[in-house]
Amino acid sequence: MKDVATLVSGIEYKLGKLIEQYHTQRAENKRCNIELEELKQIISEQKHTIKHLEEKIKTLKIAKTLEIKEGNVEAKLKINELVREIDKCIGLLNT
Repeated sequence: MKDVATLVSGIEYKLGKLIEQYHTQRAENKRCNIELEELKQIISEQKHTIKHLEEKIKTLKIAKTLEIKEGNVEAKLKINELVREIDKCIGLLNT
């Protein structure tokens, strides 16, 4: 009978440790999920910043092209390209 009691107390001890590990892992999982969501938000903000900066670069390149007197042909091509792009956008909005 003593052996059975020893086995039961050993099982209870191991079960207690297992429950403790479960709670620890559950808390760690919750913390990791929160961190994951924060990192996703940071990535989204950085993608938005990159897109905004790429648009600025494109605008600056166009402005620089327009400043160069010798680049009139290139400036006209850029303007035509922009007009076509605007026309496409208007076409998409009308459909």
